[in-house]
Amino acid sequence: MVHALNFSGWKRARVKQCFPAAQTVFIDRATRVPAAAVLLVWGMTPLPDDLPVAVTVLRLEDGFLRSVGLGADLTRPLSWVVDGRGMYYDATRPSDLEHLLSHGRFDAPLLQRAALLRERIVAERLTKYNVGAARWQRPASAGRVILVPGQVESDASLAFGAPGMRTNAGLLQAVRTANPTAHVVYKPHPDVVARLRAKGAGEDQARSWCDEVVTDAAMGDLLLAVDEVHVLTSLAGFEALLRNKPVTCHGQPFYAGWGLTNDVVPIPRRGRRLSLDELVAGALIEYPLYLSRSSDCLITAEQAMDELLAWRTQAGTGARWWRECFRMVLRRVVGVR
Repeated sequence: MVHALNFSGWKRARVKQCFPAAQTVFIDRATRVPAAAVLLVWGMTPLPDDLPVAVTVLRLEDGFLRSVGLGADLTRPLSWVVDGRGMYYDATRPSDLEHLLSHGRFDAPLLQRAALLRERIVAERLTKYNVGAARWQRPASAGRVILVPGQVESDASLAFGAPGMRTNAGLLQAVRTANPTAHVVYKPHPDVVARLRAKGAGEDQARSWCDEVVTDAAMGDLLLAVDEVHVLTSLAGFEALLRNKPVTCHGQPFYAGWGLTNDVVPIPRRGRRLSLDELVAGALIEYPLYLSRSSDCLITAEQAMDELLAWRTQAGTGARWWRECFRMVLRRVVGVR
């Protein structure tokens, strides 16, 4: 039995889908969990001091090939992760993903499967959310082009994964100072562009530290057109690695520390050197759960790719009028954080 704490109504069917062999009970107080039971919480939800004895805590969070549409829009997820050690974006302690990448055995068939999956993701220009309709044109006069993806500054991924710098403005300034002649492109986070999450401190002045601000370009297209990517902890850095782009991490995301990135803030406990396909095998095949949209079943990463592509085709590339109306309601009910 799994006791799921404070999950909103729209997530509950998906929570049950994650645990097909277990009964799921939804509760509103952690103290209602019996001793030695399993407690499921969202993300980095803090636990009470008086948690019953020997409770096993599992944390649930969005996966890396999530949807066609934003999670902040309450778009149904195609992938979630369940972690019993911590969470992939919490660099203060090892997560199940970090343990897998540190100690897992990646045999030849798994690596071949990872390579094919990676190649398909790149060819189809897929990313986490698969939003954005505009095409970005690389300036003809630009030499080296650096992409800086923005993040929601209140997100746990920065609180737990960026021990030093934690602002988009600070990242932009650091990139510009270190690369005075590069053409720097800043892409604000899509939740911020949709006005579902708040801008970061000083983000309105982003243009002072970059050559261009791009809001509606699809990340899958943009990544192919730039020369390198600088991130705090953004998943865009992992997506850039899939496309063989040089990535500099100013924080400590899950894909840093394995010899594939330039790490401004090293992570000493991640001593193993991984190939790109070993990273892909762990992060996209073995770690996530993939939740079918056509049934209540769990599916493979490859089946999820099929469903994601069909979903994108059905959704089209243009924003629909009802989406903005729904966002207006969300802003009033949930607020902009």
